[in-house]
Amino acid sequence: MTLFNTQRASLMLATLCCASHSAVHAGFVDDAKGSLELRNFYFDRDFHGDSATQSRRAEWAQGFMLKLQSGFTPGPVGFGVDAVGMLGIKLDSSPDRSGTGLLPRGSDKRAVDDYSKAVGAFKARLSETEVRVGGLSPQLPLLASNYSRLFPQWFNGAQLVSKDLDRFTFTLLEVDATKLRDSTDFEDLTAMAQQGAYSATVTSDRLYYAGVDYQPLKNLTLSVHTSQLENLFQRNFAGFKYKTAMGPGEAFTEWRYFSAREAGRELLGKVDNRTLSTNFGYSIQGHTFSGGYQKVNGDTAYAYVGGTDTYLFSEQQISTFALANERAWMMRYDYDFAALGVPGLTFNLRYVKGDQVDPQRISSVKGRALNAAGGEGEEWERTTDLSYIVQSGPLRNVSLRWRNATMRSNFADAADENRIIVGYTLAF
Repeated sequence: MTLFNTQRASLMLATLCCASHSAVHAGFVDDAKGSLELRNFYFDRDFHGDSATQSRRAEWAQGFMLKLQSGFTPGPVGFGVDAVGMLGIKLDSSPDRSGTGLLPRGSDKRAVDDYSKAVGAFKARLSETEVRVGGLSPQLPLLASNYSRLFPQWFNGAQLVSKDLDRFTFTLLEVDATKLRDSTDFEDLTAMAQQGAYSATVTSDRLYYAGVDYQPLKNLTLSVHTSQLENLFQRNFAGFKYKTAMGPGEAFTEWRYFSAREAGRELLGKVDNRTLSTNFGYSIQGHTFSGGYQKVNGDTAYAYVGGTDTYLFSEQQISTFALANERAWMMRYDYDFAALGVPGLTFNLRYVKGDQVDPQRISSVKGRALNAAGGEGEEWERTTDLSYIVQSGPLRNVSLRWRNATMRSNFADAADENRIIVGYTLAF
């Protein structure tokens, strides 16, 4: 090769490398984003009843969560990476008040002074299909990650979400471990105990998930999902969501139907549950009025993965209202004060009444006494939620939230609860 050709080849190679680096930089780096979320959380739950093993749980903690999300590299298939780091710091706790879910605690019931954890995920995108492998925090009907304390619940696994087919969303998921909201380590998957209905110590090392959501109209969504917590239970979900303009406001409804049965080696024992959860409502000029009916059928309580949210309309701060044979009525009122010229201020009030509870699998002292007497369980809970996001000035985007709940029951200890949360997210 002549000197001229060698120099030309070198120049072309350098140009291609620079162009490639520039393209990668434009996608992977230039489209990257990050945020630092600060969450100051005070939690206080006061139990009433002679059978309560702990009369009060009250702790105060500060959380920091740093999220870094890259863009995607150029080309038919783009690649990227996400990372999340979390630090929790104890501000107030004691062994007789620990166990709020804000802080990990040892066998002596003493909360740690601080704890940290991190998760990461590799991601790839082809057209409208995205695959993620690593740390996942899904919000799905049969696997809803819990974020009711300092940090979200995380899962380790792989997830595919595809929107390539018009009006359809396909979801495939496989997870093998979970990192609970107040835990630093990944653990095996379990079932939620549900007042003793299921063993929380029986574990599974795999959950498989598949779902499809179809939107034939802009205001109508139909869903079918299925999952299996290996050797414990199989769950299915069917959903219907619809909203439409009606007079000066908007009417909406949503129906969620779940079924569960034992699966594989049936390590959890009998699982027999069918639950219908409904919601109906109307929104007008800042006001939203809603309510619904829910019924649990079958021999056992609503079954779901340990640590997660239920995805039921009945779920409150303290109770889920999803025990064997339970019937629940829900009422809710929301108001957005922007309608009165105070943007950022919102309020909601919820009330749920449950009855017809079968106490056979309730492990509490009151539950066993109720079962021996041949009675049926009843419970109710009222919650209020007042939130404000500062709209301007040096404290702009600082959020303030107060959540209050009162729960009473004839099979579980009564409880009063307050949560005060101050938050701020810095995006960059």
